[in-house]
Amino acid sequence: MKIAEISTAVVALPADEPLANAPNNPGGSRLTVILRLRTDDGLEGIGITYLGAALTRSLRHATQALGELAIGEDAADIPLIRKKLFAAAGGSGPEGMFSLALAALDIALWDIAGKAKGEPLWKLVGASGAPVPCYASGAMMRELDLGTAVKAAGRLVESGFTAMKFQLGLPGPFNLDAEIERARLIRESAGDEVALMCDVNQRWSLEEALKIGPRLDEYALTWLEDPIAYDDVDGLARLTEALKTDIAAGEYLYRPSAFRHMLEAQALDMVMIDPFRAGGITGWLEIAALAHRFGKRVVSHLAPEVQLHLIGAIPNGWIVEYMPWFNALYEEVVWPRDGMLAMPEKPGLGVAFDRRALARYTVEEASSK
Repeated sequence: MKIAEISTAVVALPADEPLANAPNNPGGSRLTVILRLRTDDGLEGIGITYLGAALTRSLRHATQALGELAIGEDAADIPLIRKKLFAAAGGSGPEGMFSLALAALDIALWDIAGKAKGEPLWKLVGASGAPVPCYASGAMMRELDLGTAVKAAGRLVESGFTAMKFQLGLPGPFNLDAEIERARLIRESAGDEVALMCDVNQRWSLEEALKIGPRLDEYALTWLEDPIAYDDVDGLARLTEALKTDIAAGEYLYRPSAFRHMLEAQALDMVMIDPFRAGGITGWLEIAALAHRFGKRVVSHLAPEVQLHLIGAIPNGWIVEYMPWFNALYEEVVWPRDGMLAMPEKPGLGVAFDRRALARYTVEEASSK
């Protein structure tokens, strides 16, 4: 089962998916890198990765270059391929562009592994197959006006979500009253039974977070995500100790050693793993195992089509972020029902690229044999 061909592309996916951030970016697009690996016995594995910046085309080139190094290798030997790629990375690894490119390749290799055995990914990584909880994300972005965000909370409840996330860290100078009012009205719209998470995306200073944190206790948030700079470990440790609300962090981290540093400093309550920065499924599982040793629950960031398999497989997995940014890529997608995601039964990831969508959205591509 040798890798015979790799192709990569940049796709400009519509940013107007109703659950994502359509209202504040109508007609916009989201550049994403996709990868397809083909083996000499006819299997195809698919992978994706995401940078969310002007360097997306550079990320595709990096992904293509790494994939070309894997041509001729046994697709079943993921550790060997990763070792070869790490050795080739030199000074560019193991963070940044290298990890993001590696992620697409690693995800595709796991997809092939499942297809080779005729089993879905969740079986390969040890999940029971039971549905996993998810939360709606992306419908209450900070750029939305208050009324639209509040209505979105009610709409999500009506559509069956039992957990959802909104953003604070509002545009402009820090305004404590405006932040609190937004939290209050969204909680009121969602109701008391809904698990409500809040993402700040590092937009507060430590002093601001310490000021607003106790005020948010009234709204029973499930977690406060990335309230301050991700690398201010001392500040995050102080917040974790000072606030009643749990602190979630980790999406901006790449290596297990960075997570270990955070865990040892007691700088977070919940470990959030981004599959792209983690370098794919292999790195994700390593970080999740580390979190388990520290007694911390794991929550996911982006790519629910990948992460539902993983959250369901680990003993400390809790909930999947349902942010359907990449749904337009696939022939079929997993939609939540009553706040849960059912495990797919098809082999590998359980999803396939929609060829018509690729033809429509591809803006740059390359292929090598």
